[in-house]
Amino acid sequence: MAATATWDFSCHLDVNFETEQHAFIAYTSLAVDKELQPGKVRRVMSVSNNKLSVHFEAIEARLLRASLSAFVDVLTLATKTIQEFRED
Repeated sequence: MAATATWDFSCHLDVNFETEQHAFIAYTSLAVDKELQPGKVRRVMSVSNNKLSVHFEAIEARLLRASLSAFVDVLTLATKTIQEFRED
């Protein structure tokens, strides 16, 4: 019988966007980026009311930090791209 992971460390991040469409663009851009530590880190994302919500859980603090850091890097790129190509 396999051991069940204990999700001792967690972090929740909400990112507000100008529109629901922008939040969904960020969501779809980030959804393809899979976690590097399956079974050790998990991420759940949703979009509602112009907001991208992301919840991370990890079995170790260093894995949570690394996952969150990598996610924020990609989120920053997605957000800059949305700003560059948005229609005013």
